[in-house]
Amino acid sequence: MPIPAEHRDLYRAFLDQGLDVWLARLPEQLARGLDRQRHGDLPAWEKAVAKLPALPDARRVHLDTDTVSVEVALSESQRRQAENLLRKLAPWRKGPFALGGIAVDTEWRSDWKWQRVEPHLARLAGRKILDVGGGSGYHGWRMAGAGAAFVLVIDPSPRFFWQFRAVRHFVGDADGGRTHFLPVGIEAMPEALGFFDTVFSMGVLYHRPSPLEHLLQLKGALRPGGELVLETLVVAGDSTTVLLPGERYAAMPNVYFLPSSAALCQWLERCGFDNVRVVDEAVTTPEEQRATDWMTFQSLVDFLDPADPTRTLEGYPAPRRAVVMANRPR
Repeated sequence: MPIPAEHRDLYRAFLDQGLDVWLARLPEQLARGLDRQRHGDLPAWEKAVAKLPALPDARRVHLDTDTVSVEVALSESQRRQAENLLRKLAPWRKGPFALGGIAVDTEWRSDWKWQRVEPHLARLAGRKILDVGGGSGYHGWRMAGAGAAFVLVIDPSPRFFWQFRAVRHFVGDADGGRTHFLPVGIEAMPEALGFFDTVFSMGVLYHRPSPLEHLLQLKGALRPGGELVLETLVVAGDSTTVLLPGERYAAMPNVYFLPSSAALCQWLERCGFDNVRVVDEAVTTPEEQRATDWMTFQSLVDFLDPADPTRTLEGYPAPRRAVVMANRPR
């Protein structure tokens, strides 16, 4: 199956990185992930990105600031056109972005999460990085801004793919073509790839019905000695504490296991990771996750007990997130 022209940069990157074992799967994975029959809104998203106004070469791109921003001269009519098209890709979940003077105020202040994670990372310059469940790619752009040599964002949502492509339209080649998006989940990766220097999994583990399988998949993607950055919902408790919610948690239907930080560390050790450590733990606030003009649906404040915001509507502890880091043994 041939690679479409718009994906040739991804194809070349896999060739350059020596990912031959994965390369043969790309055509089928791209075709399935962007299948118009499976995703009815996909043609509209593709059309919106295709209609974004042509941009001059002169632009200033900032991938190392809290707001991923592109300063570029647009006429007022171009700016209005671009904003209308970007809004067709809503809801925008992860950000923030500022694209040609258009402030994309996303549901999540993803920069706050990055601020909690970034001080604890191994130096990202020159590293090959996988961002699992990376959404629109905000954190992937920040990784490129930190000097990563190769960034691959994977997420099965085709909406996120087209949001990423919209941002790419503004960024152009300012990142040196180092940042890529593939619309698949981690189960689509070759097993035991052993390739990436750093693997991020942020906001994914609690959506997996088999959390230890997810941890083993992450481990298999890392080279020996590589670093895992895992961010997930947790609960208070000791190494035996794990919450298995009912049908919903904070109105989300697909939440499975919420361990304590201590239990999560034990899971990682049982999966063969070493140097396991909790580097941050914090309650998620309605200031960090909220409805905006770019995500107009209900958000966190609507899912907390109005009489007791320390509990969800279902009576569970309110969302609390931990960042745990570990290494694959050498």
